[in-house]
Amino acid sequence: MNIRNDLLYTRSHEWVRFDGNKAIVGISDYGQSQLGDIMVLVCPEIGTVVTGGLPFSEVESVKAVSSLFSPVNGVVIAINDSLADAPEIINQDPYGEGWIIVIEVDADRGQEVLLDSAAYSGLIEPKSKCACSE
Repeated sequence: MNIRNDLLYTRSHEWVRFDGNKAIVGISDYGQSQLGDIMVLVCPEIGTVVTGGLPFSEVESVKAVSSLFSPVNGVVIAINDSLADAPEIINQDPYGEGWIIVIEVDADRGQEVLLDSAAYSGLIEPKSKCACSE
């Protein structure tokens, strides 16, 4: 399992990368592997207010329909439009082209606990073997 050291993670398997007051959000490699082949992604609209720890989207895979949870409080300022026609990009490149949304983070980031790569690895171990990388 690929767990990147330059990202933070939620217990529900979303990843987040901060760039100033912006948070880029996607599904972790472990999360997408547990979902299986992703068939449909329902993204929020730009301008949607999201709350850390609460659902912002749904993803439909061959295994199930699952909610995705926001890692922070804020407003959606960008969505990855390419996923509308090709949601499988999340399976192929979860940390790159498979990003889902960008959130402009509120001053009050929220109460969601974010995990570093070591803590996230501990969460999913022994379910998988960690290959932490940059």
